[in-house]
Amino acid sequence: MPQQTLEEPAVEKTKILNRLRRLEGQVRGLQKMIDEERPCQEILTLLSGIRSALDSSADVILENYLRACQAEIDQGQRDLTSIIKAVKLARG
Repeated sequence: MPQQTLEEPAVEKTKILNRLRRLEGQVRGLQKMIDEERPCQEILTLLSGIRSALDSSADVILENYLRACQAEIDQGQRDLTSIIKAVKLARG
C-alpha cells in the first residue's frame, strides 16, 4: 500500500484557512437568508451544509494534530490523555 505523503505545514494551514473563509461566507449567507425571511427548508439546508463543513474542517485539523504528535507517540513521550481530549473536542 503506498504511503501517503505529508504536505508542508504552510500548505495545510492555507487549506484550512481557505475552508474557514468559505464557511464564513456561508454563515453570512445564512444570516442574509434569515433577514430576507427565506423558507425554513432553504435555511435548514444551508445550515446542514455549514455543520457538515465545520465537522470536515475539524477532521482535517485533528488529523494534522495527530500527525504532528506521531513521533512523540511512537517514542512514548506523548500522554494519550491529550489525544483523547483532542478527539472529544473535535467530535463536539
